[in-house]
Amino acid sequence: MFLVFAGALRLLSGNRLMARVIRSASWIVLGYGASQAIRLASNLILTRLLFPEAFGLMALISVVTVGLTLFSDIGIGPSIAQSKRGDDPDFLNTAWTIQAIRGFALWLVACLLAYPAAWLYDAPALIYYLPIAGLGLAVAGFNPTRIETAHRHLAMGRLTLLDLTSQIVGIVAMIVLALLLQSVAALVIGGVIGILAKLGLTWTFLPGPPNRFRWEARSLRELVSFGKWIFLSTMGWFFASQGDKAILGGFLALETLGIYNIGYFLASFPLLLGLSVSGRVMIPIYRETAAKGSSRLRPMRYGLTASVMLLLAGMAFAGPMLVDLLYDPRYAQSGAIVVLLGVVLMPQALGMTYDQAALAAGDSRGFFVFSGSRAVLQTTGLLTGVMTGGLVGALFGMGLALVASHLVLIWLARKHRVWDGQHDAVFAGLALALGLTTLWLQWDLLAVLGSMTATAQAF
Repeated sequence: MFLVFAGALRLLSGNRLMARVIRSASWIVLGYGASQAIRLASNLILTRLLFPEAFGLMALISVVTVGLTLFSDIGIGPSIAQSKRGDDPDFLNTAWTIQAIRGFALWLVACLLAYPAAWLYDAPALIYYLPIAGLGLAVAGFNPTRIETAHRHLAMGRLTLLDLTSQIVGIVAMIVLALLLQSVAALVIGGVIGILAKLGLTWTFLPGPPNRFRWEARSLRELVSFGKWIFLSTMGWFFASQGDKAILGGFLALETLGIYNIGYFLASFPLLLGLSVSGRVMIPIYRETAAKGSSRLRPMRYGLTASVMLLLAGMAFAGPMLVDLLYDPRYAQSGAIVVLLGVVLMPQALGMTYDQAALAAGDSRGFFVFSGSRAVLQTTGLLTGVMTGGLVGALFGMGLALVASHLVLIWLARKHRVWDGQHDAVFAGLALALGLTTLWLQWDLLAVLGSMTATAQAF
């Protein structure tokens, strides 16, 4: 027992790549798990204090604010992670200056979009709430680049604790405001307070020199050269991550959209955990590993994919019971959504460790080709599905799009010599078996989803 413990300590200690990877991955899993637990606890409290329409309206606000963030992202985080100048103060300060200017610009655009969004989704309250939510974008623009430096060097411990602390501050604010206001304003204002808390905590407690305004031409050229494809890629990521809500918001009533959002929150937890781990540790691994196709990556790839896929299947199987246990009857239909989404998201788990190889190699153009292809496929699948088969059709269309986009991801992985055909064959078979078994066991519940699509609201 002592020898096992000593061996584990040796594996985790020191500054070797794998030691830093394991420590960082452990912090990411711990932080993400704690973050989702906090979100779930707050969700349970807020769903009892507010009403389903509030969560539907908040989903639309998130579509706009996340869309603005992604449609203007020039990849400052990945640039710092992969650049040889990623620790140069001039480079970091130039990146921070761009980030701060962008934050204020996003706030102004959010104000300008408030009325058109309110008209598009027939939700007048967006006129008042979008400018408030946009304040959070301006505040986040001043977050220090020490956050990205911590990601670059796989030093995640302190940052994880600060993220959790700021999240707790924001959620406590939401709950207090919900008690006082009984309005969706509690969610909007509480979100801004959480962002302010993160700004103050990271400036105060993250190690490193403070950022200053700087505009160095050399740094600007490098950031723009790498970031122009990231900019286009994140536009694609918007449709991949928010496209379902943006499209379904035009076909579902606000109450139904709120119920869908609760189901998505539960079903997507395993996949978002896996993407969080791979997105933070794979660029440093690929950057520091000379042989990118090395078998050293295989155990990590297999372990991550297996964990996420089994968690998705478990969530799909237990989703209805979980919803009945945690939520009041107004949200009961979320259980069926958890079942179907748990199955639909399985194909995306196959390729979690591939796409970051392109960014580590500076191939932001290749990354854009994959992201753009996935966005087109997923948007087409969602629209075609919802128009022909309602909510069930939309989700099945999204699942087929994820399968098709994996073929593009294989092309990108082969280009950078990181594709593992054996891995994909094993887990594609596992996904098919788990998905069909889950659908067979829960088939009666899926009939509930057919009545959830409102035909009165169509784009």
